[in-house]
Amino acid sequence: MRNSKLRGVLLACAKSVHTLSYSNNSKNLILLLPSKRRRTTPICNLLLLLSNSSVYGNGGILAPEARNFSGYAVEQFSDDEYECDFEGNTASSSVANIDEWKWKLSMLLRNENEQEIVSRDKRDRRDYEQISNLARRMGLYSEMYGKVVVASKVPLPNYRPDLDDKRPQREVVIPLSLQRRVESLLQEHLDRLQLSSGSVKDNSNVSKSIDQVEDLNTEENPDSFPDRSVMEKVLQRKSLRMRNMQRAWQESPEGRRMLDFRKSLPSFKEKERLLQAIAHNQVIVISGETGCGKTTQLPQYILESEIESGRGAFCSIICTQPRRISAMSVSERVSAERGEPLGETVGYKVRLEGMKGKNTHLLFCTSGILLRRLLSDRNLDGITHVFVDEIHERGMNEDFLLIVLKDLLPRRRDLRLILMSATLNAELFSKFYGGAPTIHIPGFTYPVREHYLEDVLEMTGYKLTSFNQIDDYGQEKLWKTQKQLVPRKKKNQITTLVEDALNNSSFGNYSSRACDSLACWVPDSIGFNLIEAILCHICRKERPGAVLVFMTGWEDISCLRDQLKAHPLLGDPNRVLVLTCHGSMATSEQKLIFERPLANIRKIVLATNMAEASITINDVVFVVDCGKAKETTYDALNNTPCLLPSWISQASARQRRGRAGRVQPGECYHLYPKCVYEAFAEYQLPELLRTPLNSLCLQIKSLQVGSIGEFLSAALQPPEPLAVQNAIDFLKMIGALDERENLTNLGKYLSMLPVDPKLGKMLVMGAIFRCFDPVLTVVSGLSVRDPFLLPQDKKDLAGTAKSRFSAKDYSDHMALVRAYEGWKDAEREGSAYEYCWRNFLSAQTLQAIHSLRKQFSFILRDTGLLDADAGANNRLSNNQSLVRAIICCGLFPGIASVVHRETSMSFKTMDDGQVLLYANSVNARYQSIPYPWLIFGEKVKVNTVFIRDSTGVSDSIMILFGGALCHGVQVISFVDIFLLDQTI
Repeated sequence: MRNSKLRGVLLACAKSVHTLSYSNNSKNLILLLPSKRRRTTPICNLLLLLSNSSVYGNGGILAPEARNFSGYAVEQFSDDEYECDFEGNTASSSVANIDEWKWKLSMLLRNENEQEIVSRDKRDRRDYEQISNLARRMGLYSEMYGKVVVASKVPLPNYRPDLDDKRPQREVVIPLSLQRRVESLLQEHLDRLQLSSGSVKDNSNVSKSIDQVEDLNTEENPDSFPDRSVMEKVLQRKSLRMRNMQRAWQESPEGRRMLDFRKSLPSFKEKERLLQAIAHNQVIVISGETGCGKTTQLPQYILESEIESGRGAFCSIICTQPRRISAMSVSERVSAERGEPLGETVGYKVRLEGMKGKNTHLLFCTSGILLRRLLSDRNLDGITHVFVDEIHERGMNEDFLLIVLKDLLPRRRDLRLILMSATLNAELFSKFYGGAPTIHIPGFTYPVREHYLEDVLEMTGYKLTSFNQIDDYGQEKLWKTQKQLVPRKKKNQITTLVEDALNNSSFGNYSSRACDSLACWVPDSIGFNLIEAILCHICRKERPGAVLVFMTGWEDISCLRDQLKAHPLLGDPNRVLVLTCHGSMATSEQKLIFERPLANIRKIVLATNMAEASITINDVVFVVDCGKAKETTYDALNNTPCLLPSWISQASARQRRGRAGRVQPGECYHLYPKCVYEAFAEYQLPELLRTPLNSLCLQIKSLQVGSIGEFLSAALQPPEPLAVQNAIDFLKMIGALDERENLTNLGKYLSMLPVDPKLGKMLVMGAIFRCFDPVLTVVSGLSVRDPFLLPQDKKDLAGTAKSRFSAKDYSDHMALVRAYEGWKDAEREGSAYEYCWRNFLSAQTLQAIHSLRKQFSFILRDTGLLDADAGANNRLSNNQSLVRAIICCGLFPGIASVVHRETSMSFKTMDDGQVLLYANSVNARYQSIPYPWLIFGEKVKVNTVFIRDSTGVSDSIMILFGGALCHGVQVISFVDIFLLDQTI
């Protein structure tokens, strides 16, 4: 510029204009100014005066006071020297601009009061793709609205009227929910006026009492009301309001449309019969085919009936689901059908999450949540109806719940229990409850064509060989590959069932190519390559629709996902969207499976058996069923859990098939022959018979229902006496039970903690020994998935990153503590994303650990074990030897001896002999460990016994904190003496 001061003025004033850009062709500085401000802004006048500019609009030269152009006045300042020194303000893309955005987004994450960044800079529009990728990596959302770029902490809509200067005028419609809220408040005001006018005796006292009562939760505080008569009047008034609101919704256009849809479901035809049966029987067993509407409609029918009869506020319904995502998705669906926001009449409660209020009368929750409530409220006071859904899965919590509820029913004659399932041996449950009536609801599902393995091979032309069935689990799962290649000396359940079924079957109607493939089929493998071939067939030749692939566990899901992403077709994000669904994933990630993809993009969901029931993914047309599920089986004789993929039941296979026919006709591809399906068990083995019973036995004692053995003998299918005795012996060994099987002081604390007893003991000891914080992190980490990621293509780098956290102290648990503390420091600095990316850590898992820490801290503070002063609780947290000792105290008897040889090292346990370390353990990377013992929290038998998450401990720690010493006669341990002293 001719005048450097002018350049300085222009640069200093850039923030006052709407957009500042520079054109290389005309060597002009162009300023876009809001037209309403143009005449009155001194800066604009100054710029016009200094530059002697002309003004352009719609292609014509205008005077400085001329019209605006599209809502803006366009000012062009001509100067031959404008081209110099406009650093960072050019319209071209630059690395500096992206670095600037990285700083802006980091500041946004750090600032709690700011929610978004809005930019109208032309450079940002050109760099939007890079800015969008950067925001996504940092966990933020971005969108471009015309000429405006927005980055936000929350998801952004497709349109923002506040950023559209040409937004159209639109009619303002008050939402129906707001109308109902206003009507409710008006009715409440009229009620107060009526009470204050003298229509009730003791007006002032009654009004005051009603004000107090309305702030109380009628379900959780039934005994806290100042006056029972006042409570009755309040509930009657609430019931009247609920009826008015329900009728208003049903008479509205949206409500009538929703009611028409609900009437189309098969359960509606059985509505009156169901309500009559529930009214006249304390227990009723309901079975219904997939899609009949039992899960969403039956609780609604009861709630609507009670509201219509004027007793809505007196009604309180709990409906249990086996999984978190089921409880949340069903509650959202039901609240939408009632035209209400989630958390009002309908709510949900799962571990660490919930949405319910004092006016919630229909609560969906997991079975564990109801069991936790029973610990403090043995009679379920205030609850009128209990639904137990999906009982055919026979989970441990569900079976335990059935025993507890059976014991409760004689004390609560007014309580109604409804048992529901899609595929159910109704007679078994009816007999368990003394001949309870059963009702079957016919299902409404679209036809689903089934293709078994022989059909799939014939259809796709895929050729099975002994080499293309080896699943690529990566180097750390080398034993799986070896297991698939080496012939088995001892046949397992899968191999035996397949051989017997194939020997009795004939495939004469199929081509020789298909028959040759069947002869080479390896039933032990999942068949990643075969799944890939089926998905390619669907994507290339079948009609549009999402695909649901059932896998056995997270390892299989993640490995298959990586394999699909490397495929030229299945890995193309413009054609295929691959999503995962697993129980340990964050809720926000799980919900992505319900969203419809963009047009011409096929959605593929890789899920475990959690997607079998109570979850409807509306756009699923194709199902791929591997025929297996990973489940824990308990070897009571060796006291060892075995985690192995096993064949599913025929009931589960029908459930998986039904996922494809919920909303339209579908296709199901089974990766096993039909003869194998016919050899499946009809129902899955109950979890009560195949898992350790430690936590269950502790809960039984906390419910004060008598002897553990007698209580479990009343189960539908009682567990082995040896399994029960193993659990009792374990609880006695850790000090939770005394010799008479009564709860000790430690046992009472452990029963309050929603965690495995040995981890609960670790928490209690950490609080007593004033090293609570690191122990809290260890327990929370062991309660969720491992936060350390192991990508297929970067295993060595990921292993090195984890080893850095170990700091050569030979402890996976201490590595977890350091990783979490580093994440918290990075989060405070606004660099949590970079920290996780650099160290191969899962941000979602770390967040779950953080949530669990808060929950456990709250519970222990409530019990009085923790001081209000956090410093006092962590006075000895820096003493690593003490922290190791507390870990040993909690995880004992999980102990392995370190056996050193000249050139190698091995590990042995008393129960299993030689064991192996999981490859992702930091101790698996060392050639020598200077500790004689490894303490571990879990061992799993696959083809051999593996231990995970180990910590090296010394002889002195083992003697003092490793349980009681025995030499001829039993000697009380140091920990027992300490706890006894604390009790006295």
